[in-house]
Amino acid sequence: MPRALSRATNEIGRVSDTPRLDAELLMAEALHIDRDKLILSPPAGDAPERFFGMVERRTAGEPVAYITGRRAFWNIELHVGPGVLIPRPDSEVLIASAIEHFEGTDGPRRVLDLGTGPGTLLLAALDLWPEATGIGVDVSRRALSYAASNARRLGLEERAKLKVGNWAEGIRERFDLLLCNPPYVAEDADLGPGVREFEPDEALFAGKEGLDAYRELAPELPRLLNEGGLAAVEIGYDQAEAVTALLARDGLLAETAQDLAGRDRALLLTWM
Repeated sequence: MPRALSRATNEIGRVSDTPRLDAELLMAEALHIDRDKLILSPPAGDAPERFFGMVERRTAGEPVAYITGRRAFWNIELHVGPGVLIPRPDSEVLIASAIEHFEGTDGPRRVLDLGTGPGTLLLAALDLWPEATGIGVDVSRRALSYAASNARRLGLEERAKLKVGNWAEGIRERFDLLLCNPPYVAEDADLGPGVREFEPDEALFAGKEGLDAYRELAPELPRLLNEGGLAAVEIGYDQAEAVTALLARDGLLAETAQDLAGRDRALLLTWM
């Protein structure tokens, strides 16, 4: 088992910055155990045959989350697959910012997640605030099928309404918490191995400058946000100035929040 992990780590190192982590996640999945048990109490014997097939897929660039079919985000685990944007740890800054904003209150009652994908931000928020209900919108029916499955599995189906749509089109109410991880990658950007090849273009790319989605969102946000509410919108690390110029309007104030690496990663919008 240790030898198989070491060999896999070396092979995966050609396509990943985290080869040991990837190898451990794949081994744990092949053994039907979690990674903690693999590290703390590794089972004896040879690696399962399916592990080597998983390693081949990873060395071909396929993301670990597509191979295992799941990805952890905040306090929940989400099922994911081809055609769905894989949740990133960087996006957790939106949830952390919401917790800080609503500290000392009962929390948000109504949540809107625009571009919900597999339900990432909406379901994390509903898990945190048991009295909240919300809407998740996505243009992709495939993504929403994953979101619906995740909501059922997490016991949040009754509180989460999922809607096929183009951003906030057709939505007439206001929300306490608005979450959005739009596509913000410029069309000619250099991405890591496997991203452009495997993940859906519509969830990644947003025109020549990566700003097209923000231009669509800009006139919608003021009418969607309740007084005292928060709109947390993910941005690229070098987009704070450009996105602030687009979204800080009609009485909304913007400040930036940083990810774990200290890079600008979210724009937080509140009423003046």
